[in-house]
Amino acid sequence: MSREQNMQAQEKLGQLIADREVDRFGEVFAEDVVDHDPAPAQAPGVRGIQDFWVQFLAGFPDAALNTEALVADDEHVTVVLTITGTHDGEFQSIEPTGTRIAVRGIQVARFENGLIVERWGSTDEAGLLKQLGA
Repeated sequence: MSREQNMQAQEKLGQLIADREVDRFGEVFAEDVVDHDPAPAQAPGVRGIQDFWVQFLAGFPDAALNTEALVADDEHVTVVLTITGTHDGEFQSIEPTGTRIAVRGIQVARFENGLIVERWGSTDEAGLLKQLGA
């Protein structure tokens, strides 16, 4: 696939999150996607990624992703982003605090046939927990 097609798939992923349509992640992730940096207790494959986002969006119902940088070649797309939201629901066993958070993250995705087959990522988890008072 081309760089442009991979970037379009990455942008579609962002739109699916914005639209809260995580049930459609199979349109951008391979069923057996390998997540090299899963959340604690995350199941494998696209199901695990969907489950994480369901949990995250329940904890931060107004969550928004803002792309800071997007770099791509014919096989990979790297995105640097800021995630904002208000902690109005339970997240990773932390009761709602009403705190507004902003954390930076980076994701690298490797594509085959227009789908993400591998994912590496890092989000400022320590910064998130500190903002929540945990």
